[in-house]
Amino acid sequence: MSQPPTRRRLLRLAAGTAAATPLAYAVPAAHAAPALPAAPGEGAALPVQAPSTWAVQPFPLDQVTLGDGVFRRKRDLMLEYARAYPADRILAVFRANAGLDTRGAQPPGGWETSDGNLRGHFGGHFLTLVAQAYADTREAALKTKLDYLVGALGECQQALADHGSPRPSHPGYLAAYPETQFILLESYTTYPTIWAPYYTCHKIMRGLLDAHTLTGNQQALTIASKMGDWVHSRLSRLPQAQLERMWSIYIAGEYGGMNEVLADLYAFTGRAEHLAAARCFDNTALLEACSENRDILDGRHANQHIPQFTGYLRLFDHTGEQEYAAAARNFWGMVVGSRTYSLGGTGQGEMFRARNAIAATLADNNAETCATYNMLKLSRQLFFHTPDAAYMDHYERGLTNHILASRRDVRSTGSPEVTYFVGMGPGVVREYGNTGTCCGGTGMENHTKYQDSVYFRSADGNALYVNLYLASTLRWPERGLVVDQTSDYPAEGVRTLTFREGGGSLDLKLRVPSWATGGVTVTVNGVPQPTGAVPGSYLTLSRNWQRGDRVAVSAPYRLRVERALDDPTVQSVFYGPVLLVARSQATGLRTFSFYKDFTLRGDLAASVRPEGRPLHFTTHGLTLAPFHIADDARYHAYFRRSEPVVVFGTATSGVPNRARADGLTFLDVLWAQAPFASQSGFLDAVRVLADGWLSQGLFTRAERDAVVAAAVRANLRR
Repeated sequence: MSQPPTRRRLLRLAAGTAAATPLAYAVPAAHAAPALPAAPGEGAALPVQAPSTWAVQPFPLDQVTLGDGVFRRKRDLMLEYARAYPADRILAVFRANAGLDTRGAQPPGGWETSDGNLRGHFGGHFLTLVAQAYADTREAALKTKLDYLVGALGECQQALADHGSPRPSHPGYLAAYPETQFILLESYTTYPTIWAPYYTCHKIMRGLLDAHTLTGNQQALTIASKMGDWVHSRLSRLPQAQLERMWSIYIAGEYGGMNEVLADLYAFTGRAEHLAAARCFDNTALLEACSENRDILDGRHANQHIPQFTGYLRLFDHTGEQEYAAAARNFWGMVVGSRTYSLGGTGQGEMFRARNAIAATLADNNAETCATYNMLKLSRQLFFHTPDAAYMDHYERGLTNHILASRRDVRSTGSPEVTYFVGMGPGVVREYGNTGTCCGGTGMENHTKYQDSVYFRSADGNALYVNLYLASTLRWPERGLVVDQTSDYPAEGVRTLTFREGGGSLDLKLRVPSWATGGVTVTVNGVPQPTGAVPGSYLTLSRNWQRGDRVAVSAPYRLRVERALDDPTVQSVFYGPVLLVARSQATGLRTFSFYKDFTLRGDLAASVRPEGRPLHFTTHGLTLAPFHIADDARYHAYFRRSEPVVVFGTATSGVPNRARADGLTFLDVLWAQAPFASQSGFLDAVRVLADGWLSQGLFTRAERDAVVAAAVRANLRR
């Protein structure tokens, strides 16, 4: 398919001429009473129940507090923005559309302008930002700001119903523009004549539900419920074929997570119309393909489709229809790994590319930050249903190397200072700002919910999952538990969990990251535990815990490379979970060679050396820095690996380092067997592998003998 102009490109053109929400952190059961719940106490989060389909449940955001460290520092930068940014600027586009006084406020800008076709979406994200910020800090001023925003939106909804011009088709309508975009979509009008009307609707509804769930604001639920009634009134009368065609339109048919938010709304209201409206957003062709594990993603807009699958999981929760769950699982598998760059993001120019096209698509417009926001939400939701460590491995990668890196390390009260695309090409630089864009909106949310997946609990309350090793404190009032975690993550070090209050019989499930190949040690009160830890799994400590018990977890970091699937010579370098990028002004892939420096240990430590600062290294005359340091420096996330000749230390064989069919070279396969306990063990491995290369026709007999002779001469140190 040909690629239409991206929204990012249009924004840049406009600037030149002018010279995605967290799931409610605990979700009600599927069969809630039809009546809207009574308002809880002032500022209280709702005491709600997770779906019965979840094997694992999250803790409410206000029960986990971040400790000191880089995550908290990034969060504090966004809290400063949330406190300072004027509510009336957020409301200006809504009030203007409703014919109300804008109080002299100007819209935020970017796509959020008085005539922008996506106006209103940023306000929904801002609601979520402030709701999360309040749940985290309990600052009264944030609650006051949130209530003001919700109250003003209620006034706009009522004004539109009473005297809108034109009058909406249903009194529940709320947007920052007339109903025209929705009407035009039904006649298949394309982008950019209209943008994504249901996308904006989703952001507003999601922000309102977050305001209700995280702070107990009853009016927010009332407004959202009326919006759900309006959605049902528009879509329930349309034939399925018309809906399917609408949702297939590039960007204009983008609806964010409308199916998710309507399913969540149904959980609160019990109104069948809200569940029926959620099902109107079935993107049937893609849903069926993914449920059958047929990959048709190439050329599709990534962030247009990712949140649909979180919605399908929520529909599975309410309907039990396995097609929804299978589609979400299979879709995740189509994106993670085969379409994921080393930082944990996906896409080029907002689009999915072919499977395994990583090296072939490196550019300055990879990894739209919105897409990672939504892939982490999907990973989290899938884990609730099936607690597979692979979901949390991906979550950790994306959180540490994309989301944490997406907030610029400067203070700002006028801009969220977050990324849109994060280029993976050579010598690119991150661009920040994004007031009014989609990634500006999700970016506001990202940095005030870091703690939402540090801990989960089993559905029966008998197990505590420790998913992320972030400094934090968990309060679990139902069990009377308070657990502190001390950690310097993402820096290396021992993570310590201390039972400050409470105790009792509990399975403590500690995640063993897939990168922890250097071994994991666990002690309880200083006593080593027999863990049998397997990278990419959870280990379980079952005991009767007591106040003061201390669990120490150590997983030493190791330097390693990850190869691009379509070209194994294009690689990234990691230190444990941390992506390291080379600081260089060059605009082509830098060339690195490592094997000549290897010792019998067979690791990168001989050629990638600590610089003196935490998580900083040097190699080939360049600094390797952790990517989460968010500055304006040019960087290389990938390099070209060049190992042309079979060489061991100073002993060269003169034999080409040929690759087999899978792209792995002789030296790749040899050093994958390291460490070697002795020189003789190393020589045995070289002989066996050289014989194999000979039998496959990759070495001549003379070349095989030359390789073995070079290994004999090498006498590598341990």
